[in-house]
Amino acid sequence: METVKLSDIVLRWYPEMLPSLKKNELNSMIVLRDGMSILKPTDALEIIQYSICEHQNDNYLQ
Repeated sequence: METVKLSDIVLRWYPEMLPSLKKNELNSMIVLRDGMSILKPTDALEIIQYSICEHQNDNYLQ
């Protein structure tokens, strides 16, 4: 297992998305079962999308 910030995933696979993400999204801690070394770009995109959705849901609850 490896714990990384979402910003690490974004910088590695989709750096062009960096300006469009909020600071709290980028600082999200993500636990990767098998670590970043075997993470595929499609998996990275799915993690990024899920994190964005989670933060949007939090905004509605406040």
